[in-house]
Amino acid sequence: MSKLPKQYQFIDLSDYGRFIARRIAYALKNTTVSPIQVTCWFIVSGLFAIICIVYNFNLAAAFFLILKSILDAADGELSRVKNMPSYTGRYFDSIADIILNFLFLLAFWYITNISIVYMLLAFIGIQLQGTLYNYYYVILRNSVNGDLTSRVFENESPKAMKGEKQQTVDLLYKIFNVLYMAFDKTIYWMDKKAINSKPFPKWFMTLLSTLGLGFQLLIMSVMLVLNLEEYVIPFFIAYSILILFFVGIRRLVLS
Repeated sequence: MSKLPKQYQFIDLSDYGRFIARRIAYALKNTTVSPIQVTCWFIVSGLFAIICIVYNFNLAAAFFLILKSILDAADGELSRVKNMPSYTGRYFDSIADIILNFLFLLAFWYITNISIVYMLLAFIGIQLQGTLYNYYYVILRNSVNGDLTSRVFENESPKAMKGEKQQTVDLLYKIFNVLYMAFDKTIYWMDKKAINSKPFPKWFMTLLSTLGLGFQLLIMSVMLVLNLEEYVIPFFIAYSILILFFVGIRRLVLS
């Protein structure tokens, strides 16, 4: 099931694992496995990737990064297949993502001679890249009656859905807000008027998807396979210039 109505669906370069993710979701449809358990699986895959990076098992690290990306899509697919949308799953997924992103870059820092300052800049860059992609994507979904689990503005804890506890939602929301607030506010400050835009064209969303987490992990994987791990951190610092590029297109061309 797509997050968007058919007429607004675009080629998502960050979502290359969706086909396999759907197969996993349908295989688990009639089992007791929950979407949150699948989220735990991608956390384990991410941790294996980190261990492999540290010990220079580059091919294995690339495999686990791609597997993490696929399972990251599978938990949401399973949620839709089982008709089990939840804010618990949405926040837990996002919290796991940002922590793993930090640990991925920390692992690359550990095996290179790059300054910790550059590692932190790369982390900020990666998060702002992903936040911009999610910001525009959620705006699009909300404007065309797509998937509404994610919200454009996370100003308050949402009301728990059927099958989840409000206390759990409130706790995860607070953690989510602490981890993402600065990135969300920065992107919103850069393009406040995006919320009033017409639905973004498919070509724009496809290009923008190169800032998505899945595509970021694909880049890391390719660089690991090519033994270019020492360039991962500098690359993502430079890659952040695309944030200004896409905001500029949205404001000057699509306004």
